[in-house]
Amino acid sequence: MSKVKNLSEDSLKDAKLSPIEGEVIHVSTSMEMLDLEDEPGRLKRDFKARHVNMLAIAGAIGTGLIIGSGTGLKRGGPASLFLGYLFTGSLLMVVLMSLGEMAAFSPMDKAFSGYPSRYVDQALGFAAGWNYFFKYAIVLPANLTAVGLIIQYWRKDLNVGIFITVFLVAIIVVNWFNVKFYGELEFWSAAAKLITLTICFITCIVITCGGSPTNQTIGFQYWREEAFQEYLVDGGTGRFLGWWACVIQACFAYVGSEAVGVVFGETPDPKKNIPKASKQVLFRIAFFYIFGVFILGLAVSPTNPLLAQASGSNASASPFVIAIKTAEIKVLPGFINGCLLIFVGSSANTDLYLGSRTLYGLAKDNFAPKIFLKLNSNGVPFIGCVFTALFGLLAYMNCSDSSAVVFGYFSSAVTVFGILNWLNIMIAYLGYYQMTVVQKVSRDDIPFRMWGQPYTAYYAIGCISLITFFNGYNAFITSFHYKSFITSYIGIAAYLIMIAFWKLYHKTQRVSSDDANALFNYRM
Repeated sequence: MSKVKNLSEDSLKDAKLSPIEGEVIHVSTSMEMLDLEDEPGRLKRDFKARHVNMLAIAGAIGTGLIIGSGTGLKRGGPASLFLGYLFTGSLLMVVLMSLGEMAAFSPMDKAFSGYPSRYVDQALGFAAGWNYFFKYAIVLPANLTAVGLIIQYWRKDLNVGIFITVFLVAIIVVNWFNVKFYGELEFWSAAAKLITLTICFITCIVITCGGSPTNQTIGFQYWREEAFQEYLVDGGTGRFLGWWACVIQACFAYVGSEAVGVVFGETPDPKKNIPKASKQVLFRIAFFYIFGVFILGLAVSPTNPLLAQASGSNASASPFVIAIKTAEIKVLPGFINGCLLIFVGSSANTDLYLGSRTLYGLAKDNFAPKIFLKLNSNGVPFIGCVFTALFGLLAYMNCSDSSAVVFGYFSSAVTVFGILNWLNIMIAYLGYYQMTVVQKVSRDDIPFRMWGQPYTAYYAIGCISLITFFNGYNAFITSFHYKSFITSYIGIAAYLIMIAFWKLYHKTQRVSSDDANALFNYRM
């Protein structure tokens, strides 16, 4: 019969633990241990449960779905788009459920640098943290620009720089107050997203069934005639590349969903609320993404001329709006454009939030200057907010045509960082999982466990690695396009260089699976 050792907060903080053969370590996960919000210098767990739940469902839904899905539909066709989102959604499900398991077992406020550092290697934590920060630091000015372009849908006479300035100041103000204020605003923004998508979905169903002013019943016509489109080359290879294009587009629509893991660091009662929020991911993936692109493929032909001409960030580029225009429905395009303002404004707000929290986490792990640990009276890492907001100034490059081209390349170069973060999460999870096995952690001490592990983790890592390696496939088809190659792979190169630099300079060691201090020390 195995012995059971109960660990108090002090023993977890001070002791260097070495599990003894036949001994099971039991961890007290009481709220007195986990709820450290009153400790000076720590982020406050002031999110409400409904904030976390709504952010888990709709917080990361952005223009990648409501606008970007048109690119996938045009390149691959409705069946390829559906299968691409289904395949990539299965990977995201594994990533987020695995992240939820780690966060429920040992919640921390170190963003995404914390788990790789604790369970794998500090070099990986360093690269993961800065990888995540740079992603949002560059996406922030891109979203600010998109806000301006959306407003120009109504006021083409006004310079986009005006709206960049107004929204940049607005999101700085929002992020300066207690996190409850950010959570409340994002709660209602997420609710507006759900309402918008529901309206789009119902409208597409009505159009498909012949309820539009054209009285045309489409049914499954596009699935029968244009299910798989050829992309770049002809024949079966072209249809496969069309599907792969949909997989890549789906990744960029899904990227950002893992941001709920940062929210977990300021979540009250993490043992209860994190598993609940993690399970709601299934609903979001199944309904808003997979079902969404399914009905989109029913309502819009991949050969629709408006789809081929679509570009930009306003409503005219949305395949849902194209379906509405083709069906000759009035008014709705302007309404959808107004809703897109909420999508993009919310994204810019979240970019600043995530950037500041990521810098805070990096500083806690000694991967960034300690100045980023400073909190204002509202418990907000204000230095990190200001530093991240400075990257928003890059949006003014888009006020000049010549600078906008350079900024476009810059933005494309960092989008792969989002997929790399999924890989970081899964590698950290395998390290965590191996520790729980080696140290014989009781199932009762794990509030929530992702099913099928570790095999689902291996599946996710293998597929995400393939997507990361082949995301720049179009740089090699027909002829070599060096600009596409550079923007597709420079992010990977930077990521590997960061790992190598920290590993060689600091001579870090792989964390051992026997290291109980790494597994149970909540105060790391």
